[in-house]
Amino acid sequence: MILISKQKDGKWIVDKFNDTHNHDLSMTPTKVMKHRSHGKFHRTMECKSLMVELGQSGLNPCHIKKAINALKPLDEVDVTSKQCVDVLSEQRKQYKGKEFYGLIKHFQDKALLDNDHYFVVDLCDDGCPRNIFSADGRSRDAYTKFRDVVVFDVTYMTNKYKMPFAPFVGVNHHVQSILFGGALLENEKEETFEWLFENFLKCMFTKYPKAIITDQDKAMGTAIKKVFPNTRHRFCDWHIKKHESDHLRPFVTHYSDFQESYKDWVNSDTIEEFESKWEVIRIKYNLENNCWISQMYRQRIHWAKAFLKDIFLAGMTTSGRSESINSFFDGFVNSSTMLNEFVIQYDKAVKSRREAEEDEDFKTMNSRAVLSSVHPIEAKAEEITYRVGQMNIDKKYWRIVSFRLVSQMNVICSCAKYEIYGILCKHCLYVMKKRHVETLPSHYILPRWTLNVRYKVGNNSIGLEEMNNDNGVSAYTLWCVRSNFTKVIEQAKFSPLKIEKVNNVLIKLLDDLTIQEKPVAFENSSQGYSVGLSEINMMPQISVRDPLGPTNMKGRPKNASRIKSSLEMSKKRTCSYCQGLGHYATSCSKRKVDASLQEKQ
Repeated sequence: MILISKQKDGKWIVDKFNDTHNHDLSMTPTKVMKHRSHGKFHRTMECKSLMVELGQSGLNPCHIKKAINALKPLDEVDVTSKQCVDVLSEQRKQYKGKEFYGLIKHFQDKALLDNDHYFVVDLCDDGCPRNIFSADGRSRDAYTKFRDVVVFDVTYMTNKYKMPFAPFVGVNHHVQSILFGGALLENEKEETFEWLFENFLKCMFTKYPKAIITDQDKAMGTAIKKVFPNTRHRFCDWHIKKHESDHLRPFVTHYSDFQESYKDWVNSDTIEEFESKWEVIRIKYNLENNCWISQMYRQRIHWAKAFLKDIFLAGMTTSGRSESINSFFDGFVNSSTMLNEFVIQYDKAVKSRREAEEDEDFKTMNSRAVLSSVHPIEAKAEEITYRVGQMNIDKKYWRIVSFRLVSQMNVICSCAKYEIYGILCKHCLYVMKKRHVETLPSHYILPRWTLNVRYKVGNNSIGLEEMNNDNGVSAYTLWCVRSNFTKVIEQAKFSPLKIEKVNNVLIKLLDDLTIQEKPVAFENSSQGYSVGLSEINMMPQISVRDPLGPTNMKGRPKNASRIKSSLEMSKKRTCSYCQGLGHYATSCSKRKVDASLQEKQ
């Protein structure tokens, strides 16, 4: 130990010196490397940059440590998790108080590269962020093709401010989850959801979703009625089943046959059957008006199967599609992720999801499906009523299929799989096979399940699928035209001759057009389209700051959880000898007693 002090005259004097070690001397080189003075690898710029890069990829310190130790030289000391945490913390300090600014800067940079990128930010008067919504051009393109069903869920925490992440999720032509956009919200109040849904509608060219699946949140449901008045709203079946386990327990305890009667009522095939069975169980089990079952009955149009057979939901009955998206983001973000880091990780997760979609496109184009039968109908795929079902199943569970052949073939099944999934059920296919139908009618092949709806890059132009009315040019039409212009420029920008040709065509077009004042309707539609871009230009002029701190949200568990299926439930041990529960035959006391008796005999 050495102690040095500076004198008034500027000279340095050694005040104290001790040349004895305050620890036992290490006897081997391997132990010497354990001293702090010898562990220098984790301080090098090469190691620090690798830690930061791996951290930005979504790895936690434990995984970063393993990766670096696998790549480092053998003569260097292993990096510890604590050292990884220290490096990442030091790197994050430069963004302290600037997270929200970094988030907006990221969106601005994306808007320069993607002309169709849309984002909008809701700020308080003091510059504190309240709500943020963003969707890139490809997500908006996907929505125009797959807007028939949208899943919305807000039960996921992704950042240290505990702002809930609310993704708008859909299903593509490979039955994969796709993102239409995502938002970070201040709270779960009605006005917050209204703001989000209104901006989502502006972003998506005022095209309403045909159906939306959410949980039973009252504020969310009210906002959906106001903003999406013509959209069919379905409650998540998973959340209903979760509540069932709590609210039905008293009835199951008092009535031995209640569980069976309740399931029979819920699984009613028709509305008439549903209503008649309700009257039976209401009287039989003395259901009060304020009990949970009565409340669910009043909301029956949002969850009962009998009332939802005419809605296309792509086969979904729960917001599990959204929850699977949440689990997908778990590999990229966590509860301590900074806001500026979150948007970067979000883009990486979306990119990974899109690569999976492109892989499925490639497999579809370069492989052939394996047919499960040799009947000709599967190769492409007077009114008579049939009852279809398995011979060993009670006939009350059989399905009713109506087959009609007039101007075109029409087949309807009581299971309503085609109406919900968009794919013909086995009952219909069986009847069509018996009727010797060899070709699947084209009106039973939904375009949204075909490969034609895949995302195309290059010289594929976007057609004007939407006719303009007397009110002027729609936002969707403007988006289509703008996208086609952008693709023309992208194709011609590497050739001076091509770009000159494009320019001459545009000049001629401008000369041919009569310059006149824009109609009011046209201005309104344009403003509706460019809301996000206008806010981008305003951002440098306003002062923004990070949120004050985390807020408590309603109904949000500390750890995400879900109901386990019967396959996941831990099975009770059953003895193969005495058939008793809680033990196996190897530890069965009865078996040991019987064995000892046999030995004595």
